[in-house]
Amino acid sequence: MENSVFIGTAWSLLPPVIAIVLAFITKEVYSSLLIGIISGALLYGQFNPWISFESIFTVMTENIDLNILIFLVMLGMIVILLQKSGGSAAYGRWAGTKIKSKRSALLATTLLGVLIFVDDYFNCLTVGSVMRPVTDKYRVSRAKLAYIIDATAAPVCIIAPISSWAAAVNSYVPEDAGINGLQLFISTIPFNLYALLTLFMVVYTSARGIDFGLMKTHEDNAVNNGDLFTDHRDAVKSSEEVKENPNGRVYDLVIPMILLIVSAVGAMMYTGFSSGAGNIQQAFADCDAEISLIFATFITILFLFFFYVPRKVVSFSEFMSSFIMGFQLMIPAIAILTFAWTLKGMTQALGIKDYVYNTVGSASYGLNFVPVIMFIIAIFIAFSTGTSWGTFAILVPIVTSIFGAEALNMMIISVSAVLAGAVCGDHISPISDTTIMSSAGAQCYHMNHVSTQMQYAIVPFICCTVGYIISGFTQNWIISLAVGVIIMIAALEILRSRASKQ
Repeated sequence: MENSVFIGTAWSLLPPVIAIVLAFITKEVYSSLLIGIISGALLYGQFNPWISFESIFTVMTENIDLNILIFLVMLGMIVILLQKSGGSAAYGRWAGTKIKSKRSALLATTLLGVLIFVDDYFNCLTVGSVMRPVTDKYRVSRAKLAYIIDATAAPVCIIAPISSWAAAVNSYVPEDAGINGLQLFISTIPFNLYALLTLFMVVYTSARGIDFGLMKTHEDNAVNNGDLFTDHRDAVKSSEEVKENPNGRVYDLVIPMILLIVSAVGAMMYTGFSSGAGNIQQAFADCDAEISLIFATFITILFLFFFYVPRKVVSFSEFMSSFIMGFQLMIPAIAILTFAWTLKGMTQALGIKDYVYNTVGSASYGLNFVPVIMFIIAIFIAFSTGTSWGTFAILVPIVTSIFGAEALNMMIISVSAVLAGAVCGDHISPISDTTIMSSAGAQCYHMNHVSTQMQYAIVPFICCTVGYIISGFTQNWIISLAVGVIIMIAALEILRSRASKQ
């Protein structure tokens, strides 16, 4: 209904705002998302019940990403098979001989998150399934595990030239920007303060044993009471009841995981070169990440059949039943993602992109302050819509048009600020797909993860705000990053001192 008076206006912000506010008030994400969707549909249909009802299903069918849902179900099957084989338990026992403390467990989880940089969905679920037995042994709360997963998923992908995120940013750079999309992405890495500082914060807090705010409550509860879920165990779909093979070996986990990673990277390169890429970097920029992930999970499942069944590690009936169990494991994530995608589609139908473009693109700012302004605007959009990539699509063309090739350094810094703000907003949004997947990977109650991560994200947010003000005037990433690190260390030590006294 293109003639709706609400399209392209500030009203387009209302549905995600309603969903987010209700999620924090009720601590229940499903009904909050649904009410946000219905409010958007009513605005789109100008309160005509039939048009509004019809628009929900139109938007839902257009925005549900079937490839991602297929990938989730197949990855869920792999997680179940790895557990049934006893490989996950064997890895946990082996890691227990190498990892001697909670600090080592946290740092090992961080390292694995950094190493899996190809895709954030893949990162979230893989790191969670592999490291849960280890972190559970040392009584790391599921909220803390979810934070580490989330803080090493998007922040790693957004500074990795070989990732699905690099491909997305590359596709949003206009041809007349005066610089190749991939070159622009690589140039933004030193100025992506949120990604760099968030990774630094994960390592620093893990090494120093720093917990504060709600996270300290979760961690104290895990350590003192052995409650990893903080009274929300029943709300988390768990696969812990899976009957495991007591004779499982570490290689029953390691070999399939290596195959999964290698086949995913290989498929991305193949799809990239099939699209006409002339080199490896361009191949990753032009790859079909979703199809590649599906291919990788399919190959891994096929391998697991011949790897497990003939050796009687898993019986044929157990292998086939793992499909249903894997699907059940992913139902909460699939449900939230479906609602989140529909809400995102409804805001797009209401013209949020046009509203933001007209509001931001027509405004005139002091050029030195553009980076910090774009950083804050990107946070707001990503938080409201739950999507980093959608934020890139809206703001990257605006930034390139503001500066152009004649002010290339400022363009790079401002695009970096957009990427950083998008990841920050995505981190603190309860309707973000990456946040949802991090909760699923850690098997953590979703609102526990959202509430704790939001408090932790405030620290790098403050550091980045100062850093982008400095960047706008100095155009020097070393100074900006150094100041950000100093502020972060000071803030974390103050929080650590206060938490200790409490």
